[in-house]
Amino acid sequence: MAEEQLKENHNKMSRPATEIEVKKLVHELQVHQIELEMQNEELRQANETAELALKKYTMLYDFAPMGYFTLDVDGLICDLNFTGAELLGEKRFSLMGSKFELFVSNDSLPVFEHFMNKVFEGKTKESCKVMLGYEKKGLRPVYMEGVVTEDSLECLLSVIDISGFKE
Repeated sequence: MAEEQLKENHNKMSRPATEIEVKKLVHELQVHQIELEMQNEELRQANETAELALKKYTMLYDFAPMGYFTLDVDGLICDLNFTGAELLGEKRFSLMGSKFELFVSNDSLPVFEHFMNKVFEGKTKESCKVMLGYEKKGLRPVYMEGVVTEDSLECLLSVIDISGFKE
């Protein structure tokens, strides 16, 4: 496209450029080239910074010693880290779109439902203790804290296995 535009502009020029005009154009092109090189270096540095931030975020989120979950208003798992998947006893990506409450014991279900209602209605950080697990996997006590996102569409949930703690 740039070459086509250049051809059009060249065709519009009716007279040949003078030596002074050519020198002026060459100077402007050199300045523009230096500006582009500087912008390219800034973009390269910004990209490196973003990659380092992503690596740090990945380490903090994915490999944290507690389970992190993002649940939608219906309690479906939108995102989770590796520890969260381990707590639920399944592979991480197989859990996406699953109902979190399926992993809450029947005895703890009323506590969990009350907790989720308080999180989404109150828009404040809430906490509770429930038993996680299901038929094939043993139940384990967990402590969870949740807070709703600014747009009130998701709950950010942290879950800690407290089976090793003493009351």
